Amino acid sequence: MHAPHLPPPATLRRLLGFAIVVLGLFAMLQSLWRMLQTEYPQPVFDAFLAGSMAAAATALGTLPVWFSQRLTDRVLDGLFGFGAGVMLAAVSFSLIGPGIEAARAGGAGPWEAGATMGAGVLLGAAVLLLVERLVPHEHFIKGVEGQTARTLRRSWLFVFAIVLHNIPEGLAIGVAYAGPSAANAETLATGIAIQDIPEGMVVAVALIAAGYGRGVAIAIGMLSGLVEPAAAVLAAMVVGVSQALLPWGLAFAAGAMLFVVSHEIIPESHRKGHEAAATGGLMLGFVLMMLLDTTLA
Repeated sequence: MHAPHLPPPATLRRLLGFAIVVLGLFAMLQSLWRMLQTEYPQPVFDAFLAGSMAAAATALGTLPVWFSQRLTDRVLDGLFGFGAGVMLAAVSFSLIGPGIEAARAGGAGPWEAGATMGAGVLLGAAVLLLVERLVPHEHFIKGVEGQTARTLRRSWLFVFAIVLHNIPEGLAIGVAYAGPSAANAETLATGIAIQDIPEGMVVAVALIAAGYGRGVAIAIGMLSGLVEPAAAVLAAMVVGVSQALLPWGLAFAAGAMLFVVSHEIIPESHRKGHEAAATGGLMLGFVLMMLLDTTLA
């Protein structure tokens, strides 16, 4: 009778370490929940909940990777396109439009409102470009980038890249909840959470393809979503200081999201020759987010 096969000690140590990290994060989030609920305005707490929903969607998207050996490149490109479409529609219907309305409500004329949004969009894209240049990270397409990138472990470079992608989504959620329309904020958060599900799957699959173990890839994909509630809370607190900052906040988030879509997602979805799948996914994502925004807002 053979003795039961046990995982090697190194695997057990990794699993134990991961469990400790998860429990620590749960305790931290529980403490943060109580603090935000009792000491901060309701919009900040709502932004935290919505950002947490998006983070949970990212984690949910990584789980099918446990049961699937590999997604085809065509499917991956379609998922990339879907995420890009949701983000483009969110920029148009949930950020730019409400931002112009908020600027007009604050007394700005048509040209002034448009100029404010245009300047905010360019500022958001410029800040994210600066962060991308300064923070060492690794693209799935172009490889290593950043001043000290080659001195860091490759796994952390991927983590930085994933975090950079999620920051604009969290900012958009926080700014929306700091605005006057709760329905618009909920629609935006729902759309971002929907696209975070395939995004989490794509991240985990991409990390596996880059040589990481299945458990490590899924763990990194899950943890990467935690930046969204943090960015959401920060944005809600900043915009909550003055409603005059609302148009700028919406425009900044829109510019950051446009930068990610143009600089990363669309090039990634087209680089393997599956433009039709990527474009089809983009159209479906755009229409889905448009329907959510026009029917639920």
